[in-house]
Amino acid sequence: TQRRFAAEEEAFVVTVCAQLSGAIAHAEATGALRRLASADLGAGRKQREAIFHGIPSSPGVGIGHVVLAQQTVDLYSVPERFSEDPDTEVEIFRQALKAVKRDMQNLGGGLQGKLNSEELALFDVFIRMLDDTSLGGEVIEAIKTGHTAQSAWSSVILKHVRTFQEMDDPYLRERAADVDGLGKRVLSYLVATNRQDIPLPRRIVLVGEDLSATALADIPVNRLVGIISLRGSSNSHLAIVARALGIPTVMGAIDVPWTELEGEELIVDGFNGHVVSRASRTLRRSYLQRQKEEKILIQDLQKLRDVPCKTPDGSSFSLWVNTGLRQDTIASLRSGAEAVGLFRTEIPFLSRSSFPTEDEQVAIYREHLETFAPRPVTMRTLDIGGDKDLPYFPIDEENPFLGWRGIRISLDHPEIFLVQIRALLRASEGLDNLRIMLPMISTITELDDALDLIKRAHKELVSEDGYNIMMPPIGAMIEVPAAVYQVAEIGQRVDFLSIGTNDLVQYLLAVDRNNPRVAGLYDAFHPSVLRALKIIFEQAESVGCQLSVCGEMAGSPHGAVLLFGMGYKNLSMSATALLRVKATLLATSSDQAREIASRASLMTDASSVADFVSQSLEEIGC
Repeated sequence: TQRRFAAEEEAFVVTVCAQLSGAIAHAEATGALRRLASADLGAGRKQREAIFHGIPSSPGVGIGHVVLAQQTVDLYSVPERFSEDPDTEVEIFRQALKAVKRDMQNLGGGLQGKLNSEELALFDVFIRMLDDTSLGGEVIEAIKTGHTAQSAWSSVILKHVRTFQEMDDPYLRERAADVDGLGKRVLSYLVATNRQDIPLPRRIVLVGEDLSATALADIPVNRLVGIISLRGSSNSHLAIVARALGIPTVMGAIDVPWTELEGEELIVDGFNGHVVSRASRTLRRSYLQRQKEEKILIQDLQKLRDVPCKTPDGSSFSLWVNTGLRQDTIASLRSGAEAVGLFRTEIPFLSRSSFPTEDEQVAIYREHLETFAPRPVTMRTLDIGGDKDLPYFPIDEENPFLGWRGIRISLDHPEIFLVQIRALLRASEGLDNLRIMLPMISTITELDDALDLIKRAHKELVSEDGYNIMMPPIGAMIEVPAAVYQVAEIGQRVDFLSIGTNDLVQYLLAVDRNNPRVAGLYDAFHPSVLRALKIIFEQAESVGCQLSVCGEMAGSPHGAVLLFGMGYKNLSMSATALLRVKATLLATSSDQAREIASRASLMTDASSVADFVSQSLEEIGC
């Protein structure tokens, strides 16, 4: 019937269509739609690709097969999957039950004499629940109908959890948590067994719900061609590490059906933030061509490695590297970097199960100091907290970026800080290319306390232990808004300053850089950021303190031109970005850079600044 529809009817139809389109895209990406429609479409019918969108976080194109990151097992995230070999699935399930029963028996035996008989009986109840006459039998029946062991177990357990949760008796309702806990324990064995049976592909795309840099410890990095995280942003710690390694990365890809993609081929477009599943032959070919073009560009840039860092009108600039990973040490050396502007000492801590000893730290730091000698190496003291938690030193806070992190933890735990300082100093003996940098300085008191501890460690090593160690230059990071207005006072107490633009932008704009919902608001070209950078430069100049930038803004060719135009001559970045930045600065005169920075500082929004800088560099020929 032709009629004018009411606004609420239109809104309803739009809402339904939005939900359906997401479900259809999800089904296409996982192959569920193909399975459902195969009878009608015929086996040879071609499927369309599904494209999901996220935040471009590390440039490049990666094509490989999905490996899911190790996650805490979650019964609710197990997808419905089917198997053509029920006998094998039953055997896998029985082995998992056997392992959990053994766990329960060992746990109950270990608590003999510590719990009363009624409490100990609970472990026997758990064991009996896993028998064929109880939960175990239900699951085996579900497996025989075609479900995988994981899928059958999760559906049966969740059914019983819901039954307990709906009971009126409070005691019985609480038993839902016991059943849920038992379910997770069995599922963890099923997941582990499944992983052992699946060999890692030659070209890996690592996918997870909320990946951190520690996820890389489980994967051979030399086979990693792409990273996808449903949460996080382009300035998360993982994204920064991925850029250092040159791995194409997409963050904040919230619509990717990650739990159902293991083994599927994906294309990771780190330039545009696209994730492509089931790519057509034409689209796949175009991405392969882009990979070839990128490889040629990198080879061309390599020719600039030994070209002096001078603008066309003779102004000098220095390009340093940010590092911390063994894998990118070679890339750092090949880039022609003059020094290390930021060595992230927390990265060796992240891949361990406990704090490294002083001697272990000495070996780690010595290796990097020797590798880059005689070039200076700026080692930032342990900077954990925020999105960088150590698995053996958990920090649970509602707002971690405004909480216990950086120098705050070091000063609250001087025993950790002093061990690291001693290790850094010992590692530098005879090389004398160490520079120590303190993160997250927000008050003069923090800085003074940290400097006192460094002097104490140096005195102990020289006078008591007999080491012949020179006191290295000490610097502070400017990354907290409070420090912006005390640069002169801080600069009078240290040998150098370095701006961490990643956190400085986050704090100035009140934008959580790991939150994809507000990622669009995070922009280093915001006029307030540019004005803060100008203030920092002027204050550092007034006290004659050496100044550099080690945040991600320095690794962007456009950002580097703005910084150079403001007067910054020392920029530190990932090795993969260095030659791109060098190519841009080699083609931009100091006068042109100053003009660009001057005019950009008068603009009122970040997008206008970005467009203006991009247009200006195009006119120059960059």
